[in-house]
Amino acid sequence: MKFGLLLPHFGEHASKEKLLEGSKLAEDKGFDSVWVRDHLVFEPHGEMEKPNRTFYDALTTLTAIGAVTDRIELGTGSLIPFRHPLVTALMAGTITQLVGQRLILGFGAGTFDHEFEAIGWGHHDRVELVRSNAEILRRVFTENDVTYDDGVFSFSDVTIEPKPIGGPVPFWYCGATPRSARLAVEFCDGWMPGRISMATLAKRITTMQELSQEKGRATPTVAVIPPTSIEETREEALRHVNIPGLLAWANKAKFAVKPPSGSFETVEDLEGQLIVGDPDDAVREVRKFADLGVEHLVFDFRFKFDRFFEQIELLGTEVLPKLR
Repeated sequence: MKFGLLLPHFGEHASKEKLLEGSKLAEDKGFDSVWVRDHLVFEPHGEMEKPNRTFYDALTTLTAIGAVTDRIELGTGSLIPFRHPLVTALMAGTITQLVGQRLILGFGAGTFDHEFEAIGWGHHDRVELVRSNAEILRRVFTENDVTYDDGVFSFSDVTIEPKPIGGPVPFWYCGATPRSARLAVEFCDGWMPGRISMATLAKRITTMQELSQEKGRATPTVAVIPPTSIEETREEALRHVNIPGLLAWANKAKFAVKPPSGSFETVEDLEGQLIVGDPDDAVREVRKFADLGVEHLVFDFRFKFDRFFEQIELLGTEVLPKLR
């Protein structure tokens, strides 16, 4: 299993120091990856984030981090398809040329219509935009003089250089719905939900394994990004987490496998959607993900970005060694 960190590139704690020095510290402490989200017109999620609209661009942020680190992987979880895929192809190829073969492009359909309406793409099916990106990137990463037309994007005899070092950049589908898991098997290298209950995750992975077997292909890499709070005691760790907000979000998840009570009501009901407690609690929770087949776990410290360096030190010193 690989371990990553969601970076504080959004909200009130976004800063050059946290991003660059935090990523260098993460690499030094043995983390495998750092991850960014993506928005064009950022509107903070009310139950999860404070109302600060600062949002550093995803790919620009990863480029800067790649320039000050040596090996740590650079992931998007997820990139939203409001860019023309040829622009994304040029940016991705450039990043790999500058910092090496470290990029993972996780794509998602996005949550908000207003970001696509702002650029005149509000009439497009956003899931199909992800599919278009996957196909266009795959082709221009490996071919020259590409001609393409899917009714949304159309171009003739296009060659994009530089191409990514080592071949196509891994393309993951980010989402927690049943459809997202099916689409990952259909045209992606990985699948990465964010907040997802353990029972729901198990169901999705089983579906992916069955579909992959039917298609005669390897099951896509499975990754998750659970909100995380680690302290010396469980009580202190819980104090930093918006449990009511997480429960409200979980109960709004349309396709989630519900607890026996029929709704998410307690911290225990949030199993899989939260890693909280002391270092030993964290180790036990991470091993539950490993037992299901998760291969890449990204710790989401958005509740603790004001103490980002402390959390990296604590996990790097007291959690990762026990998991290795």
